Amino acid sequence: MSGVINVEVSEDEADLRLDRWFKRHFPGLPHVQLQKLVRKGHVRVDGKRAKANTRLESGQTIRVPPMDVEASHEKSAKAPNPSHASDEDIADLHERILYIDDDVIVLDKPPGLAVQGGTGIKKSIDGMLGVLKFDKNERPKLVHRLDKDTSGILLLGRTAKAAAKLTEAFRSKTVRKIYWAIVVGCPEYSAGRIDLALSKLQGQKGERMVPDPEKGKRALTFYRTIEKASRKATWLSLEPLTGRTHQLRVHMEALGVPILGDGKYGGQESFLQGPGLSRKMHLHARAIRIPHPGGGELEIVAPMPEHMQATWKFFGFDQSSGDDPFYLPEGEDYPGR
Repeated sequence: MSGVINVEVSEDEADLRLDRWFKRHFPGLPHVQLQKLVRKGHVRVDGKRAKANTRLESGQTIRVPPMDVEASHEKSAKAPNPSHASDEDIADLHERILYIDDDVIVLDKPPGLAVQGGTGIKKSIDGMLGVLKFDKNERPKLVHRLDKDTSGILLLGRTAKAAAKLTEAFRSKTVRKIYWAIVVGCPEYSAGRIDLALSKLQGQKGERMVPDPEKGKRALTFYRTIEKASRKATWLSLEPLTGRTHQLRVHMEALGVPILGDGKYGGQESFLQGPGLSRKMHLHARAIRIPHPGGGELEIVAPMPEHMQATWKFFGFDQSSGDDPFYLPEGEDYPGR
């Protein structure tokens, strides 16, 4: 990579360590090389020197110096796959490419596949990015995340410059992300905004997000009913206007209608019995509209995963009811729009 670039820290990267941020955006950069760049002051945060363990804040600007990462990418490509992906996994990942050009790759992430590695995670998209280089010398870069059990659209920047522009689009809220969900029960109002701040809480069963109106970070979600199955289940269109961890899942539980299959936040009430009803979570990143790094606008729609198709059939929902994922009721206007 030649030339200095400046990248803004996105909302979902807040509180990330500087070295972890570099690992996410430049997986081929050796840790020793990063430490040297930081120590010599070539890496800066908001124009100031920083340490590798500096915690980042949303909106900060990171100065990324010129780096020779090509050799390390080639070396990592020959190394054992850190995600333990099989040839079948790699072939499936290639088949899940919804869109590709010189700047962007759009994947249809399956439920159950983690985006990033971590304790106890043997296979992740982050660990397989090397097989998505194609004609590029560098691995594509993650610019946002999806929960492991959420399916659907995942964007990758094919170059550092493209990734920086995509990250800025998410940060500046010029992106529209539409999710489809099946929730258990029926919300009191067919459409509305949820404005409920969230905080992270560390418990015996691990980390989880909880409503925290006083000290939490603001979280905004717009929801709209597409179809109902009596009062047993509802098909909702969800649009997060902020990017908090597990935002949609916590907001639906707070609304009294947990997402079907989301045992973490909905408990046993999030599961329904019926022939063909899967216990997998029914949350799908259906569509995205985002400024393209090269100019213009990119709009992508992801097909429904098999377990959600079966649930649609069970409840008799008509997918054509959601033909326009970006539909807004007449006169509707939300914060940030």
